[in-house]
Amino acid sequence: MPVHQTAIVDSSAKLGHNVEVGAFTIIGAGVTIGDNCKIESHVVIKGETELGQGNHIFQFCSIGEDCQDKKYAGEPTRLVVGDNNVFREGCTVHRGTVQDQGITRIGNHNLFMIDSHVAHDCVIGDNNIFANNATLAGHVQVGDWVIIGGMTGVHQFCHIGSHSFCAAGCLLVKDLPPFVMAGGATMSTFGINSEGLKRRGFSKQTILQIRRAYKVIYRQGNTLEQATDILQEMQQETPEIGLLVDFIQQSDRGILR
Repeated sequence: MPVHQTAIVDSSAKLGHNVEVGAFTIIGAGVTIGDNCKIESHVVIKGETELGQGNHIFQFCSIGEDCQDKKYAGEPTRLVVGDNNVFREGCTVHRGTVQDQGITRIGNHNLFMIDSHVAHDCVIGDNNIFANNATLAGHVQVGDWVIIGGMTGVHQFCHIGSHSFCAAGCLLVKDLPPFVMAGGATMSTFGINSEGLKRRGFSKQTILQIRRAYKVIYRQGNTLEQATDILQEMQQETPEIGLLVDFIQQSDRGILR
């Protein structure tokens, strides 16, 4: 399907091969859309926004809008989205700010369910799922293979490690380490995301070692420094635990404990 006759596409926008644009959609100046993207009806894409290939954007999404940060004064900023992402109805994604790197980045193969929100300067990896009404405040970083439950809010500057899981209806105000599951109104941890790791091909032995690493952090009364020392030793046998070590060492807000 070509561009619908009721859609408005700025003359400076660049559309790749086999791009579909639905009725009453607006694509503004400076937008670049890669090959094989499908943009449904009543979508707004604007700003310096770059979409990779094979993305599917459902109706009533707003992609690449000015951010809601009151410090934003109209500076030129960007949104860069990778390939094969799905944005379901009503999603909102904002461009970056000059107070950070000026770019909001989204990787590949992510699913953003209805009414999820990605604020300015967020950096999102690959293969993540954001359930209905999951919201990221500014400057949040999300790794790969993360699941964020519906109605969950993430505080600005928080980091969420790869293969972690946030239950529905939570408020995350500290960093969530890789592999860890967390939930509850006050957001406490309750084990590792073992089912997700099985689905992604982690061996039984590796999952067992990750579970032991979790206990080192959360169940044995170690300080975080003591736990990190033990994890570094465990890393020699199980390299995957290095993801935990790096995450803890790079955390500015402190991890959820």
